[in-house]
Amino acid sequence: MEALIIFVLAVFIGYEVITKVPPTLHTPLMSGSNAISGIAVIGAIICAGADGASWFAHFLGFIAVVLAMINIVGGFMVTDRMLQMFKRKKG
Repeated sequence: MEALIIFVLAVFIGYEVITKVPPTLHTPLMSGSNAISGIAVIGAIICAGADGASWFAHFLGFIAVVLAMINIVGGFMVTDRMLQMFKRKKG
């Protein structure tokens, strides 16, 4: 029960923090959050492969890996697109 309360609070706080970020800061912060998501992927892989864990813990670990990888790939795509805007056009 305690873990569920922590999870719900983390979701709520994360949502509140992300919605308060102005759009001009979003892209630079997203590129920095890729490192944090990488740490989340490692933790999720450990949870997904833990011996003696329930099937639900394995399932949540798998979902965490998928969502963190989507966040990482999306972050790199947005960062790449932002960097493309600053390149000089040839011609």
